[in-house]
Amino acid sequence: MTRQHMSRIAEVIFDQVAADHAVFRAFDARGEPVFEAAKGPRTETGERLVGRVLEIGRPVLVRDIGRDPLFADLELDGNGHGPRALLAYPWTTRGRQAGIVLLVRDGGSLPFEADHLEFLTLALAPVIYLLRKSGGAAEPAPVPAEGETPGAAAFLGLAPSVRSVRAMIERVRDTDAPVFISGESGTGKELAARTIHETGRRRSGPFVAVNCAAIPEALLESELFGHARGSFTGAFRDKTGLVEEASKGTFFLDEIGDLPLALQSKLLRVLEERKIRRVGETRPRSVDVRFISATNKDLDREVERGRFRQDLYYRLKIIALELPPLRDRPDDVLLLLNHFLDGFARSMGRPRPFVSPVALEMLLRYPWPGNVRELQNEVQRALVMAGGSPLVLEDHLSPKVNPARETYSAASHKLAAAKADFERRFLREALARCRYHRTRTAAEVGLTRQGLFKLMKKHGLDTKQGTAAGPSLRQAPEGPSG
Repeated sequence: MTRQHMSRIAEVIFDQVAADHAVFRAFDARGEPVFEAAKGPRTETGERLVGRVLEIGRPVLVRDIGRDPLFADLELDGNGHGPRALLAYPWTTRGRQAGIVLLVRDGGSLPFEADHLEFLTLALAPVIYLLRKSGGAAEPAPVPAEGETPGAAAFLGLAPSVRSVRAMIERVRDTDAPVFISGESGTGKELAARTIHETGRRRSGPFVAVNCAAIPEALLESELFGHARGSFTGAFRDKTGLVEEASKGTFFLDEIGDLPLALQSKLLRVLEERKIRRVGETRPRSVDVRFISATNKDLDREVERGRFRQDLYYRLKIIALELPPLRDRPDDVLLLLNHFLDGFARSMGRPRPFVSPVALEMLLRYPWPGNVRELQNEVQRALVMAGGSPLVLEDHLSPKVNPARETYSAASHKLAAAKADFERRFLREALARCRYHRTRTAAEVGLTRQGLFKLMKKHGLDTKQGTAAGPSLRQAPEGPSG
């Protein structure tokens, strides 16, 4: 994002939200300001407020600064003419401070309201999004390249591995060669198969999908190939198999690694002869089907162990498509997060909310073992928990993403309690960022191991288990020191 764009958005914010003093500031990776727009002169009081909001690390709306525990210790201008109300929105990128907008109204002005925070959130969303994507340089959202179909763009992402998937789909969509899709659970294997079908020349035909692990082995042959009336007990009428149902279209075999060996030989014959034979019949039937298969198993290992036929493996894997796990493309998490927020908000018939900086940082550092599907489920859950709020906060996230159940409470107005609350949150977040590796955590926050242990003990964090005397924290292996 250019300075001109940021300057324009700063103008809009300053124009729409009346304030006596205001600052819009963005930082580089070293924490140095790279852009600043301000209303009113820079003052020591203003810089103290900026520093405190950056420490808090979340959107702040304060109607009376002098009575708020997070600001009560600051020496601000008095006599009723100094700062009274404050509205601020800081944001981070990969654990570092990346920017802040702060607006202040003096004693003679009305306080800020919730709709001011909502406007600020909406106005800053594109700025934060573009700045995060490439460390400050704006980059366009992924759109289909020339000749690329809209369906292929369903695989959102800027990572080279995702671009490669989209390019491969483009190349193979109009062929009849079998496609073998591999990838971890939740990476979108069925979506890839549907995209190949819906953008290829067979799109006018049916797309039939079957999960080989979900159908009992005794019924699988009949489900795949059909059966004749009277061929077994309970076969009261002829039944068309799923392969035959997919004629002129695409047949998708998910979890092909769980297909029983007895059926693997029959599937191989279908692939070679393009004919099926219903259970109980002797007459073969021709089928015109494009086969796509997928698995999250290592089929090379399954072949070595004799659990999967090598000849079928090679027949299925004429074209191989490997889907990357989400942890290997962390820069795409934000893009997918916004995509799901837009979609679920639309389906729920509510305004599209935005994610607070602390909650966003938790979402970005979570490893997503369940890949895109887990992220999708997390976003949907968070929107339900947030209700009609314009902001998704950290306490709206699931225990997996927010294991400490972090949330802000301003119940105490005592300075010591406020400082302790900040110190405890700071320590928990540092531990989570470092996966509870105490040596790395100590180095990151600038403490010795002994100093870190003292702080953990002070705030009720178990130095052996990595848990607090309350909400639990996940424990990771300590690993070697250094």
